[in-house]
Amino acid sequence: MEALTEKQIRGSFVNCTKGEATRLKLPMDFAELPWQDLDFLGWSDPGAPLRAHIVLPRADGPVGVTLRVPSAGRTSAVKSSMCQACLTGHASSGVTLFAAPLAGAAGREGNTVGTYLCTDLACSLYIRGRKQPKLRGGLHEETLTLDERITRTVGNLTAFADKVMGLR
Repeated sequence: MEALTEKQIRGSFVNCTKGEATRLKLPMDFAELPWQDLDFLGWSDPGAPLRAHIVLPRADGPVGVTLRVPSAGRTSAVKSSMCQACLTGHASSGVTLFAAPLAGAAGREGNTVGTYLCTDLACSLYIRGRKQPKLRGGLHEETLTLDERITRTVGNLTAFADKVMGLR
């Protein structure tokens, strides 16, 4: 992913107001992000712990989606889960259901779409082996190349963003 400026990131959001995009906090390590290892930018908002954001590169410019994180205290009987973007298996705490308000009038009426993603939104690092999930029994072997896994992850996130924008 090519490095983005703060202005590009704030201007990319499709499902929040300009004011909300202006107030969101960028990642704490924004100046040191490993852009060459990222296929998308994803982070939890340091100023609002129940909010997260993803920004995807697209041919017509980056698209940002603001996400809501369920409040803490919900427990799950599931022992392991899989991210729907990168298909990395995690212990149950490593995957979170993120809900995104739909863009436009539907979102203002409270309509959302959700997906299960790596809790830390570090899919790019997991598929490159730069981060390892905490999962008993180890990782599953994949026969896909790195480029194929990147394409799959970006495709899954693009499909999610398309749903948010009402394109699917």
